[in-house]
Amino acid sequence: MFLPRRAFGRRRNRRAGDAEEARIVAALAGRDPEAITAVSERFGRFLGGFLAEALPDRGSAEEVLQQVLVEIWRRGPDYDPSRASLLTWMMTIARSRAIDERRRRRPEPISPEALAGALEETAEPETDELIERWRVAELLSRIPREEAMMLRLRFYDGLAQPEIAARMGMKLGTVKSRMVGALARLRDLIEEEERR
Repeated sequence: MFLPRRAFGRRRNRRAGDAEEARIVAALAGRDPEAITAVSERFGRFLGGFLAEALPDRGSAEEVLQQVLVEIWRRGPDYDPSRASLLTWMMTIARSRAIDERRRRRPEPISPEALAGALEETAEPETDELIERWRVAELLSRIPREEAMMLRLRFYDGLAQPEIAARMGMKLGTVKSRMVGALARLRDLIEEEERR
């Protein structure tokens, strides 16, 4: 089967990302002091972005990110790739530390009615949605930039395909065909993550 050159290049890039993750896993397992730098460079943007949205202020998010990175390094030798992908494992740690931080904070006095409403809500469903959004953001970073932008405009900004075509200066047919390819690549990445 003939594969266009661009498609072949994307597969090679995905393998390069897998090789980079394998090096990070080996460095964590070996307690390599440079492992945390590699984790921070590869995944710091996604972990920090999730924490910035999950926590009430930037200072807390930065502090918790440091805790998460230390915990990743400390628990690195225990990471099992057969149980979860590296990203999922790290996001689970970040989620736990974010929940701990939110529970630790002392709330300001509020009225009994507001307290009753607050008790009915839990932070965990909101946190789970944030984790999923940041996990997808990391996966989108693995597909070509133009295709990732189309998917962000469609699913995060809620634009229809004709609006995306206008915004990106493309023909509607081009947007439709590229989105089909982008969705297929994203689906492959999600399935690959779930198999780990």
